[in-house]
Amino acid sequence: MVNHQDETRTAYDGVVELYASLFANRLETQPFSRAMIGTFAELVRATGNPRAADVGCGPGHLTAMLHELGLDAFGLDLAPGMVDHARQAHPALRFQEARMESLPVEDAALGGVLAHYSMIHTPPGELPELLAEQARVLAPDGLLLVSFFGTDEQEPVRFDHKVAPAYSWPVDRLAGLLGDAGLDPFARLLHDPASDRGFLDAHLLARRS
Repeated sequence: MVNHQDETRTAYDGVVELYASLFANRLETQPFSRAMIGTFAELVRATGNPRAADVGCGPGHLTAMLHELGLDAFGLDLAPGMVDHARQAHPALRFQEARMESLPVEDAALGGVLAHYSMIHTPPGELPELLAEQARVLAPDGLLLVSFFGTDEQEPVRFDHKVAPAYSWPVDRLAGLLGDAGLDPFARLLHDPASDRGFLDAHLLARRS
């Protein structure tokens, strides 16, 4: 039986070049996302542990941005086609195929984890496991920045993403799941969407307790 991860991997492997071309500008048209990633990188550097994982890195554009912002960044992605593209586009950086619920990283090793719209395809019942895994690899006081589609509804909303089925989340609900995973969500940014999809763009910044 094909599960959602297999479907997501196949879907993204089928759009590697198109997807990479759409994000080649590395957020030049998304000032709010840039601001949150810049803040994230600054706070990770301040922990004294600059090692950071870009989970669901896709073509590696944000892994490269984190590197330019002074972090020892590496990328992990479910789709082998994305990993191959990232390695070719950014040969000086490290990329590896991996599942988000089973990261190839030792316990408490990282100063930061970036999850930029990379958890959106995860069914709600499986998201706590993913968040617990991000918490596992973070050192005490390490930072997680998770970006996602926000909704004013009381429950997550499934929708037809252009690549694979996805979910938008009530921001307070996702913040609560971060707390359950041992993370302290201390900053958030919500803003009108960059697309016509209608959901808010949401960013939560949390610290490992």
